[in-house]
Amino acid sequence: MKGPRDLDAPWALFLDFDGTLVDIAERPDAVVVEAGLPASLSALWQRLDGALAIVTGRTVEVVTGFLGDPGFDVCGMHGLERRVGGRLSRPDGLADLGTDVAALRSAFADRPGVLVEDKGVGVALHWRLAPEAEADALAAMAALAARLGEGYRIQDGKAVREIVPAASGKGGAIRALMEHPPYLGRIPVFAGDDRTDESGFEAVNALGGISIKLGDGPTAAAHRLPSAPAFRAWLHRWAEGVTGPSDLPAS
Repeated sequence: MKGPRDLDAPWALFLDFDGTLVDIAERPDAVVVEAGLPASLSALWQRLDGALAIVTGRTVEVVTGFLGDPGFDVCGMHGLERRVGGRLSRPDGLADLGTDVAALRSAFADRPGVLVEDKGVGVALHWRLAPEAEADALAAMAALAARLGEGYRIQDGKAVREIVPAASGKGGAIRALMEHPPYLGRIPVFAGDDRTDESGFEAVNALGGISIKLGDGPTAAAHRLPSAPAFRAWLHRWAEGVTGPSDLPAS
């Protein structure tokens, strides 16, 4: 690594969205993008010569809806769909789970706190507003995953269980981006808060980069900050040229 204050090291920055760039909200559509965040992301994108990407379980469309239309890259659906260099791509041959989404909504129609999030080729079931429904939600998603077969997998998060195509994964998305400019040859940095981010931490560690866990809990990340607001405060300082990845505390 470079020296502890070397802000001009060739970093490549990868960022989770929920619980990292925005605080977790009771409903997925209720998150709030804090004032100044898009400007700081834009400043970092320019500082890093374009080597900045959001890697999230959300769709690309949803993320750009919250952030406007940023020039930086976005990998959605845990890396399954990618908007790189302004061009959107996703693998061919993925089934639309619309029928399964409708069945889940029907099954939980009498549980108003349980939210079904349609991701097209995937689906997420949230129970943050109805913690008493956790066991039923887990069971319903396990049954659906078993029916869909080996082409899909379960992805658990904070009060949410997702079913996603087996080919998805944040670690794979990061590794793929690192093989091409402007990421090629740079030192990867990835920040996230949830179990869905662990494959990203592992990928970045293997590439000799800096992995940052936000909040408590076991993790493969080598560095830790106490919360998403603490991370964003650090991110703003990096955008201003005050600090950098080498200054982060160890996990």
